[in-house]
Amino acid sequence: MRRYARALVAFALAAGTVAGTAGWVSGDAQQALTGPPPGSAQWRADRTPGGGLPDPERATPGEVARFFAGLSASEQRRLVARHPSVVGNLDGAPLELRYRANALALAAEDDPRYRSLAAPGRRILAFDPRGRGQVAEVFGDLRTAHRVSVVVPGSDNDAGTFDRKVADHGAPVGMARTLQAEAGPGTAVVAWVGYTTPVGVGIDAATGRLAQAGADRLTRFTEGLTADGLPEPAVFCHSYGSVVCGLAAHRLAVTDLVVLGSPGMRADDVAGLRTNARVWAAKDPTDWIDNVPNVRFAGLGHGTDPTDPAFGARRVPADEARGHAGYFAPGTDSLRTFVAIARGTGARGGAGAEADARVPADVPAPTDVPASADGQTPERVRASEDVWAPEGVRVSAGGRVREGAVR
Repeated sequence: MRRYARALVAFALAAGTVAGTAGWVSGDAQQALTGPPPGSAQWRADRTPGGGLPDPERATPGEVARFFAGLSASEQRRLVARHPSVVGNLDGAPLELRYRANALALAAEDDPRYRSLAAPGRRILAFDPRGRGQVAEVFGDLRTAHRVSVVVPGSDNDAGTFDRKVADHGAPVGMARTLQAEAGPGTAVVAWVGYTTPVGVGIDAATGRLAQAGADRLTRFTEGLTADGLPEPAVFCHSYGSVVCGLAAHRLAVTDLVVLGSPGMRADDVAGLRTNARVWAAKDPTDWIDNVPNVRFAGLGHGTDPTDPAFGARRVPADEARGHAGYFAPGTDSLRTFVAIARGTGARGGAGAEADARVPADVPAPTDVPASADGQTPERVRASEDVWAPEGVRVSAGGRVREGAVR
């Protein structure tokens, strides 16, 4: 009987799960935007060049990339002019074509919500005006970047709110712009609002329905980046965006998975994510997300707090962040650590995580990692050595953190 009562309490608490930045207001149920880009019917009917065009819904990003690689420059330009809404959202198409296609689509868009997105010089990697609208923007030079990051936001984000100025470093554009500016040359960051997010607090925020649809879209988006010859990205997932990332984790080819202000990832621990990426978690002491019960029952709630030591993620220091939207605020310990991860110089040892935490083979080891006695830089750092951490902070052997280093 007690077990049944606890389950009922968990159910009631899970119904109050919040996952966005709008505050404690009622939320409206949203219909997830799925399927191929707008204009796909016309694209499918187009038989030029010979042999037909790749199906925008069924073709893999790799197949799309190979198709465009076989076209001449004039053929590519013709497709951009004829089908800007498809090319601009077609994962695997060359990013330069996508920029051009989305500029054309935005120039033809008469919805005032999207007017600012059409400003000259913006690098819009995806734009879909349907519903509340979806958009992705690049900061930095994505083509030449050695390290790429993707920011996945939580609730109350769409193409219409993309340029909002409130809590600038907490909105997708602000998070991505700040991260890239601090990480500097050789890095690029994508602000990705490519899924239907919950609105306010309601059943959508407490369930994984929208997150599952978002996970499918995020997986395809990241596959498109690598199919276009770009480095595997690090993914930063805020609030409900961390639910999206948790559900996508086993399919994402990424170097790092970083969650901040997370209500849970729909996994009991890092092993449950089934990812080879390094998993990081941040939560500051003043974030109201800490009041959200970490339960999962009857489809409601998102499970274990990723900052719980038992979850097994590497802990990102966040004592200097303030509130749910403060993790990318300039000067904070959380932003400094995010920058190290974005640069590819995050801690590689086992501080606060399994000592043999798996690191993707293609992630270069930082040049200043202390070498072992035999001159090697092992993936598993021996207990007799200090573990290297960002910004020159060191972590003692055995995982004890000195001066707020990454745990």
